[in-house]
Amino acid sequence: MTRPNGRTVRDLRRENRTAVLRRLYFDGPMSRFSLGPATGLSSGSVSNVVAELVAEGLVEEAGSVESAGGRPRILLRVAPSGGRMIGVDVGETRVRIELFDLTLTELARAERPLSPSAEGGERYDVGVVVDHIREGIAEVLRTAEVPAGTLLGVGVGVPGIVEHPPAGSSGDDGGGAVVHGQTIGWDAVPLERLLREAVDLPPEVPYRIDNGAQTLGQAEMWFGAGRGAASAVVVLFGSGVGACVTTDPLGPGRALEWGHLKVRVRGRRCRCGARGCLEAYAGAAALLERWREAGGEPPAGAGEEAALAAMAAAARPADGGAPDPAALAVLEETAEYLGAGFADLINLFQPERILVGGWAGLLLGPRFLADVEEHARAYALAYPAARVALGMGTLGPDAVTVGAASLPLADFFARGGRREEPGPVGEAPAWAETVRERTAR
Repeated sequence: MTRPNGRTVRDLRRENRTAVLRRLYFDGPMSRFSLGPATGLSSGSVSNVVAELVAEGLVEEAGSVESAGGRPRILLRVAPSGGRMIGVDVGETRVRIELFDLTLTELARAERPLSPSAEGGERYDVGVVVDHIREGIAEVLRTAEVPAGTLLGVGVGVPGIVEHPPAGSSGDDGGGAVVHGQTIGWDAVPLERLLREAVDLPPEVPYRIDNGAQTLGQAEMWFGAGRGAASAVVVLFGSGVGACVTTDPLGPGRALEWGHLKVRVRGRRCRCGARGCLEAYAGAAALLERWREAGGEPPAGAGEEAALAAMAAAARPADGGAPDPAALAVLEETAEYLGAGFADLINLFQPERILVGGWAGLLLGPRFLADVEEHARAYALAYPAARVALGMGTLGPDAVTVGAASLPLADFFARGGRREEPGPVGEAPAWAETVRERTAR
């Protein structure tokens, strides 16, 4: 049956289920009595929807509270066992795979180190990455013994630009998301198709692939330091540099190739091939290269993360000893480059917050963020600079995998908790409206 406004009864039922699920997810536990005014549904509709969700194992009781008279009210919450999601972080030093329950509590994880291919440079073999994901997914599913039919999807965060060809367009070959990762040597890699061919999962399990900075930003906006902000830029600082700008608290955000903003004409050669990119001065790989050029000596045989930790410790020793002048000079110069890059973000987007994440950001931020902020405010226009707060992300090294896992979760809730075909890629989930209301309060 179709209503005068074009919505069917099925549409209304899905919207009612989504309204209840989203309130319980972000504001729960709540009683049936509280769900009525919170969702705008009648008590009868709330009772019907809750009964369905409880019967399907998506909602469960979570204790009780005293009422203003009469019997205590039963509290409800989203059931952690109601579904599973996998989040994958294809970083530039490792692939991390994590399995989560419906409330994004980690159930299992697997990690595989990444090294440049035999061709040299920063090129990472696509087949190796796909194998790591395949093996990691099999490992976490085996470790946690996931019941059949409970896996809601796989979300993947990757370096580079992710193309989602519209269905039926000239670029759509039916293979799904394509990755353009210039700095790691990926040229139009059909990653979704490769994963579907390699990974032993039922064909109905959806994949959601997006830029790693974008999944980091989504995680921090929904569950971390971005909560409550109307707009934010979340920076991913690792081997390279990226960012996600969000002007809608629960929208999908937009990945920015911020690391390839030019900070110096005819400057250092970047991994992308151009000169003068911010990443050529501020990415972890560039920092270590500049330290060596200045006479620094990273630990022999150390990986990138261990080497950067040694550089940070040499620049500002925890014991108060004399700093390594070369390391300190490079990091102080980098703080100014980053400050200039932050100023561009402030002037362009006028965000309420700028948040720093990524493994290198988490390592260096506590030591150098105050310096970066000083330069950012000096280079930015006074009005937006006075209204932005700079800080660290709060979700730690797992933020990209959490954000990746939230992609299929958003689809699932937008469908009212039903396992059906996912909606259009990049479309803000319907349940985002709750958090828009919540953050506006």
